[in-house]
Amino acid sequence: MNVFKSFKNLSTLEKCLWSGSILIILTAFLLLGNKDYMTLTASLIGATALIFVAKGDVIGQVLTVVFSIFYAIISWQFHYYGEMLTYLGMTAPIAAASIITWVRNLYSEHEVKVKVLGANAWWILLGATAAVTAAFYFVLKAFDTPNLLFSTISIATSFLASSLMLFRSAYYALAYGLNDIVLIILWVLASVSNTVYIPMVICFIIFFLNDVYGFINWRRTLRRQLQGVKA
Repeated sequence: MNVFKSFKNLSTLEKCLWSGSILIILTAFLLLGNKDYMTLTASLIGATALIFVAKGDVIGQVLTVVFSIFYAIISWQFHYYGEMLTYLGMTAPIAAASIITWVRNLYSEHEVKVKVLGANAWWILLGATAAVTAAFYFVLKAFDTPNLLFSTISIATSFLASSLMLFRSAYYALAYGLNDIVLIILWVLASVSNTVYIPMVICFIIFFLNDVYGFINWRRTLRRQLQGVKA
C-alpha cells in the first residue's frame, strides 16, 4: 500500500471532494475558535478514509481503523458509550478484517473487486444486525447512555454498514449514509450541551455527502468490472 500512489490514483472529482471536505473542516474549526484538536484530527482522518473507501482502495480501511480509535475517545468523553463500544468493538475490528478481505480480492492495484450479495447473505446480515442491536441496547441502557434511542439505531446502521463493507457490497455506503444521519442528530444533541462538538456535526454532514458519492461510484465500478474494464 503506497499512500502517494493512492492519492495520485484519485480522479479529479475525488481530489476536489477530499480537498473541499478538508477545507470545510479546517474552516469550521478556526471560525468556531475550537481548541479540541482530537475532534479536528478525527474529522480529517475520517474524511480522508471515506474518499479512499469510496474509491475502493484498501488504504481507506487502514485509515478507518485509525479514525475509529480517535472517535471512540471523543465519544467516551461525552459518555456516548454506544458510539465508543461500536467503534472500538465493532467498526475497528471489522475494518481490520476488511483490510484482509480486500487485499485478497483486488480487481486492480488500487481497487477492490465489488461483490453482489445473494438473498441468503442479506437475510443472515439482517438477522445478525437485529441480534447485535438487541444485545447492545441492554448494555447501553445499563451504562445510562444519553439519547439511548438514537445510540441504539446508530449501532444497527453501523454494524450493517461495516458488514457490507467487509463483504465488498456497494450498499455499505447507503447503510453508512443512514448512520451519518443518526450521528448528525446525536452530535447536534451533544452540541446543545457543549458547542465544542459542533465540528462533529459538520464532520458527519461531510461524511454523508462522501458516502452518497461512494454508493454512486461503487455502482458504477461494479458495472465496469462486470464488463471486464480496468479503471
